[in-house]
Amino acid sequence: MTMAGNDLGGLLGGLLGGGGQGGSGGSGAGNILGALLGALGGGQAAGGNPLGGLLDMLTKSGLMDQAQSWIGTGENKPVSGEQITQALPDNTLQEVAAQTGVSPQEAADQIAQHLPQAVDKLTPSGELPQPGASLEDLIKQQSL
Repeated sequence: MTMAGNDLGGLLGGLLGGGGQGGSGGSGAGNILGALLGALGGGQAAGGNPLGGLLDMLTKSGLMDQAQSWIGTGENKPVSGEQITQALPDNTLQEVAAQTGVSPQEAADQIAQHLPQAVDKLTPSGELPQPGASLEDLIKQQSL
């Protein structure tokens, strides 16, 4: 039985251009984001869509401008690994790091690098998906 994060990682890797079907080769970005969203309740906790919860966390930690810029249709504002570290609960980053075999700092840096693009692609209309939409469905819609 695979973890939801792994499936999600493959889908996100494809979304971010991680080489499509090429195994786990180029989808480090997808794996790390999949692990992150899985750790944040990739299950059905947030209506099956942990994206809203994640953006909520970022907004509460002072990254509202960045989060809004990723959702909107304009340019994506950058965010640093340090900001990600501060925004996420400690145990979340530890979990992501353990799942992906990198240090928590490396995990934060990779999340900071890839999250803006992922959020941007998952919100093509400039607004957050409906609460009932599952992340897998969203990704599949974008990949068509």
